[in-house]
Order: sequence, then structure tokens, then C-alpha cells
Amino acid sequence: MIHYSLLIGGKKVDTGETYDVISPGTGEVIATVAKGSPAEVDAAVAAAEAAFENSGWRDTPMHERAAVIERAAAALEARGEEISMLSARENGTPVRLAQGLSVGFPVAHMRYYADLARKYVQDHPTMVAGTVVGMIRREPIGVVAGIVPWNFPLLLAVWKSIPAIAAGNSIVLKVDEKTPATGLILAELLRESGLPDGVFNIITGDGPEVGGYLTAHPRVRKVSFTGSTATGRTVMRNAADNVKQVTLELGGKGANIVLADADLDLAVDGSLWAFLVHAGQACESGTRLYVHKDIYGDFVKRLVARAEGLTVGDPTDPGTDIGPLMNCSQYDRVTGFVAGAIAAGATVAFQAPLPDSLHPDGQWVAPTVFTDVTADMSIATDEIFGPVVSVIEFDDVDAVIAAANASEYGLSAGVWTTDYARATEIANRLQAGTVWINDWHNLPGPLPFGGVKQSGFGREMGPHAIEEFTNEKSICIDYSGREARAAWGLMFS
Repeated sequence: MIHYSLLIGGKKVDTGETYDVISPGTGEVIATVAKGSPAEVDAAVAAAEAAFENSGWRDTPMHERAAVIERAAAALEARGEEISMLSARENGTPVRLAQGLSVGFPVAHMRYYADLARKYVQDHPTMVAGTVVGMIRREPIGVVAGIVPWNFPLLLAVWKSIPAIAAGNSIVLKVDEKTPATGLILAELLRESGLPDGVFNIITGDGPEVGGYLTAHPRVRKVSFTGSTATGRTVMRNAADNVKQVTLELGGKGANIVLADADLDLAVDGSLWAFLVHAGQACESGTRLYVHKDIYGDFVKRLVARAEGLTVGDPTDPGTDIGPLMNCSQYDRVTGFVAGAIAAGATVAFQAPLPDSLHPDGQWVAPTVFTDVTADMSIATDEIFGPVVSVIEFDDVDAVIAAANASEYGLSAGVWTTDYARATEIANRLQAGTVWINDWHNLPGPLPFGGVKQSGFGREMGPHAIEEFTNEKSICIDYSGREARAAWGLMFS
């Protein structure tokens, strides 16, 4: 049986208590991981603080930090087959999809951050007036806390840790106990690539107890959290006592708008991709599918026909398109939404048959397409986090934009059309942090990602990713003293 330890100050740490790591496709225990507590949080924060003060990492030239990240990215890429299979077993990502989501994206984003670090300018001189010169300096914050969920554990660990350490900070990363392996692999590869001990620490633990203690810790200066909106509110409250900086990437209810002039083949495949990636367990999924009335009937027929060709199955099988949900609580949540929608009067236009060959202890939920959905139904308003979509007819663009914006969430949206000028106009009016045009789930490193409204604030990725983990300092220099004395004369006679 594989066992994963915590990583604190460069050393593996066990606590005497463990969690079982359960494969969602089979229900079997595939590993154990040490269970952290507030004591391990204290130790990890102390190790991170010591590394920040004494390891020399924050004074390491940016090009050397970039080189460490690049070496780790290459090492991660070299282990791509292993990590893809690990992701399939640990969190049910189909292995073919995991090659991109669990390896390709993280490696590409690490290389983007390394390139950003190499080009990063820490000091910006500026003329003020006369003999007064200013210097605007970016400095690392100190100890950063990152909290990542189970759905994309490696990708989100990269988003939180790599720009933080590129900026010269130290980090304590709380990985989800259900999916600990890939975050630990990332930390080990960074150490092997030259990152000093203590700069990157990994803990696990109960969310309210350990996560709450970490986010409220007085020596943590910034928290970067991805998870539910409800937990995000708690993180904000915890951080408020010490006036910490916070980045929150929270829930979503993506509005996916298909205009009458859309390329239907493209829009159908793209809309399936939007709500079925990782069995819908993605915060930016497109689960509110608005289709213009002129193409609605044809679109639904095509959507169902295309969905019928997808395979629900063992995530370790390269032929599988859609895997299981993560655990029993996810299963209960999603099937509860499906039952509630049927009871409320929604029509099941399609529900995939589940093969008899599926493991009986796996968390299997059939991809489901609903029509006849009204705006007040829970499947149209709540984040489901499963393979369920509501297809809603519209006939007026202004009305559909208003409907899209009526959600409490604002993480993602999309538009399908052949008129790019019109698409851009609509995108500008949609209240979402990311709007895709004829695409979905495309998250390139140069574009910031994050939400508005109750989907959170702050951004990950993008050209300012490193700056998100810095403080700005102004240094004002009067080379002659004349300017200062002129001002002082207002007080001294």
C-alpha cells in the first residue's frame, strides 16, 4: 500500500493518523496519507517563515528562480504517463483527458510562469519633480497559504504555488486528502530542481479545523483559495482578523449562449465539452445552455445524438470519455439535483445508459440533458458539479444576456456564432471573469482566470500572476534636499 507523508521544511512528516485515498472508479483504498492537524500547520508555517528569512530564495535572481521552475516542469513532463494514470485512479479523470489536464496544462503553465519570471522587472524608477526621483519596487509578501480542491489537484497546485515562489515567497499548500499525490510530486520535483527546503510545504487535514487554522494563522500573509463559495466566505472571515490578502476562485454556473448563426457541429461538440469535462466537476463548466429558438429543436437532436456516442467507463481505460464522480457525497448531490429537476417538471431529453461492466462500487452518474427548464429551477441556478446540463430556448439576445447575468455567479460564459463583432459585443456585456467565443475550458497561461460576484476575486495566470504575490513599495529620493526644504518651509518659519 502506498503511503504519502506531509512535507514540512524539506522533511517527510507522519502524524500517527491517516486518511484513506479511495479510487472513485472502484471504491478501493489505493493509498493512505498522513492526517495533519493545527500542530502541523504551525510547523509548516514556521518552516516557511524560516525559509523566507534565511534560505536566500527571495534574494535569488529571477532568472535563477525561473531555471528551477523550468527544470521541475521538464521533470514533471517526463513523468507524464505515470501522473496521468495516477490522476485516473485518484480522482477519476479519464486517462486520455488527464494527459492534458493533469500533465499538459500544468507543464505549459509552469513554463509560462518561468518565462514571466525571467522577464520580470522588480524595480521601476520614475521621475517625480525637480530633483525628486521615485522607485516603485515589488517585494515578496512572505508566507503564502494555498488551498486546492480535489478536482484538478496538480493544475491548481501549480497556479497557486509557482507564481508565489517565483515572486520569492514561501508557501504552505493544503492539498485535499482525497487527492494528495500530485501536489507532493510537484513539491519533490521542485526540491530536486534546486528549490530550498521549507520554501514549499505540503499539509493535509480537515477543512474546517486545519484549513480554518491555516487561513487564520497570524504569520500567513496571503491566502489563495479555490473551492466552494460557502467555504470562500469562511476564508474571507478568517483572513479578516489579520487583514490578509486573499485570492478566491469559487463556484460557477456558466452561461453558454448559442446564436442562430452558429456553426452547429462546432457548437454541439463545444457544448458537450463545456459541461462534460471531468464529468462536469469543473467550476467553469457551461451548465446553462441557452439556444436560439430558430435552431433549438435541431440543436437538441444533434446534442443528444452526439452524446449517445460518448463512453462512460473505467477512467484508466484510454477509450473512456467520461469517468466517475469523486465520492459518495458528490454522487448524492448530483443525483439529488437530477431527481429534483424531474420532480419540478423538467424533461429528460437524454440520459446516458450506464454499461453493466462498470465497477459496482464506483460513483457513476449518467450524463443528463434537461429541456423544459425554467429559471427558478435549482438545476438552472445552483452549481451542480456533475454531468448535467439545462438546455433553455431564447429568442432575444438582450433577454438572454440578462438571464445569463441574473446568476449570483460570474466565473465563466461563452458565445457560439460566426459573427465575431457581435460575439465581442455580447462578451463585453456578460458578467463573467472569462468569456469564450466558439470555445470552452481553454485556459492559456497568458490570460488571467478568476471570477466576479460570488465566484470570487483576484486572478490566477496572466501577465500579472507574479505581481499577485507581491507588495508594492514606493521609495522617494530627494537628491538635493531643495524640494524637501521648500515644503518644510510651510511649517518652519
